[in-house]
Amino acid sequence: MPAHPPTADTKVQKAAITPLQIGLCAVACGVTVANIYYAQPLIEPISAEFGLSANLAGLIVTITQLGYGAGLFFLVCLGDLLENRRLILSMTALTILGLIGIVLSPDGGVFLLFSFLLGMASVGTQMLVPFVSFLAPPETRGRVIGNIMGGLLTGIMLSRPAASFLGAHFGWRAIFVVSILVMAATFAVLWRILPERRPEARMGYPALLGSTLDWLRTARPLQRRAVYQGVMFAVFNLFWTAGPLMLHARFGLGQDGIALFALAGAGGAIAAPIAGRIADRGAGSMATGIAMLGAAAAFVLSGFGTVWGSLAVLVLAVVVIDAMVQTNQIVSQRIIYALDDAARGRINSAFMTVVFLSGAIGSILGSLSYVDGGWWMTAGLGAVLCVAVWLFFRTE
Repeated sequence: MPAHPPTADTKVQKAAITPLQIGLCAVACGVTVANIYYAQPLIEPISAEFGLSANLAGLIVTITQLGYGAGLFFLVCLGDLLENRRLILSMTALTILGLIGIVLSPDGGVFLLFSFLLGMASVGTQMLVPFVSFLAPPETRGRVIGNIMGGLLTGIMLSRPAASFLGAHFGWRAIFVVSILVMAATFAVLWRILPERRPEARMGYPALLGSTLDWLRTARPLQRRAVYQGVMFAVFNLFWTAGPLMLHARFGLGQDGIALFALAGAGGAIAAPIAGRIADRGAGSMATGIAMLGAAAAFVLSGFGTVWGSLAVLVLAVVVIDAMVQTNQIVSQRIIYALDDAARGRINSAFMTVVFLSGAIGSILGSLSYVDGGWWMTAGLGAVLCVAVWLFFRTE
């Protein structure tokens, strides 16, 4: 364990969080994280307008993801150093600035610059989750985290269909214009409902980054939970990278059809509040095992869905995959947040950085596996990874 003993955070407002505040924070997380996914279905029209080559077109999505990854490590840990309300509001304001820059971009270079800023600022979601957990009593903390993460997953799942629909009818900039308005409203809501929290910081920023790495290097529960969720998020991205290719090739779905499929898949978000309640009852270990094996079974089911030509089976499979990934996320965060109240920002920074990097690897594997072996190779790889991490989990 890092040489940072748990300390009392004496300047945390301990007023119980209300259901309305939880709901509003869940929505805030969802609409904020959605910003890093809007460009994914819009690569073609964006690259066409800015004259980006096929090689550079991939940067339209990658640069936003890189910004988000940088923010996870370099900014999320600031939650243990700076006043949280002001920090979250600052990230929300920077998100709006990034969106405005994207909408007004005159060329590809400016677009990519503001896309990186948008990705980095969107980590405000990962500051909000641990912050809200401070306001929840320990006996309901899992439930609160589950509700917040349910909003986050819903934002991810709805971002692509929303961008596809608006892009098809109003041009690619439309979704970013709408998001400016949504994020401005989000800023106003967070300004109204978030209390202040001033951490008892006793270190500078370089030491803060070093402490984040210390936690990852020495805290065994954090290490294991990062591995568990890293693999689960990797298979999530594996599915959603190769899935649209399969849906187009096997079922002839166009952009609208794939958007509707993604919309149906958002049903997996209903698992988040349930997972939180399970974690609060001390059944997190059981839920973890079920999540891993459930996702493995769903990948196998998706393979049969393609053989049978059944979209209904595929929808069921993706809802289960999304639900299982979400379940493991909530259980993991419930466990790691209990390691040290005063280091929750650093702990979440280390955890989410590993998870995000693992997800990026999953996206690469999804593309390679589908191109080389079709959907059964992708589904088989997803199932094998889930079983492998379950075997590792059994060594606890």
